[in-house]
Amino acid sequence: MTLIANKYKIIEKIGEGSFGTIYKGENIRNKDSVAIKIEKICDSYKLLKNEANIYQYLKDVPGVPNIKWFGKDEKHYYMVLPLLGDSLDILVKSCNSFSLELTKKIGIQLINIISSIHERGLIHRDIKPDNFLLGINDTNIYLIDFGFCKTYIQNGDFGQHIPMKKNNKLIGSVNYASIQSHELMELSRRDDLESIGYVLLYLYFGKLDWENDSFNAGNNDIIKYKKQKCLDNTSLPECIRDYLINVFDLEFSETPDYDSLKKLFE
Repeated sequence: MTLIANKYKIIEKIGEGSFGTIYKGENIRNKDSVAIKIEKICDSYKLLKNEANIYQYLKDVPGVPNIKWFGKDEKHYYMVLPLLGDSLDILVKSCNSFSLELTKKIGIQLINIISSIHERGLIHRDIKPDNFLLGINDTNIYLIDFGFCKTYIQNGDFGQHIPMKKNNKLIGSVNYASIQSHELMELSRRDDLESIGYVLLYLYFGKLDWENDSFNAGNNDIIKYKKQKCLDNTSLPECIRDYLINVFDLEFSETPDYDSLKKLFE
């Protein structure tokens, strides 16, 4: 049996992250279940090391799991986290869609999580239902996979907001990426919030109008157009419509009014 840090054993593969494979594992000393994310050193961009640093920086932020261990051997980097439950994506697929009341309650939790992360000077940049997991021993929602996470503040705590610039590719997951990401623009806090809006659409309707188009990489413009027109959907609940209107109106460096956004769902 191969042990990681003389403490954790791998049981089975459970998923893929942005740049790494995720396994279910166990602490052989106290039998706690854990998640182990592994990245090969030979083809590594040191993204797992950066992600581990982010988890450590966000330690004790509500809605972010506390990292248990990070290290490496000759071939791999390893990061150990608490094992969490099913993702919002799995839950939606199991029941087709959520009620409006449940969608609103989840919306408040997601805004709480992302506002706490933004307060630390970071943006997630890959908000999607797969990255929101339920706790196993509690009813909280947790955000994972910080492989694309970055700071939006230059020069530390008292620096300025990063400048607007062009990127060379879409950042995030195409179904939940912001319109600005489709236009290959630098992302900021508003883009995380816009992605949360698309998550809520998915939870409530059980699908997205543009999800079938995402199977064709050449349909970027079609997906962007459908997102721009999503407010035209007459079945869209007023609270989600108002949320998206508010988020679409945010400027690149503007500090969102998270409390006002949450009130739309209360």
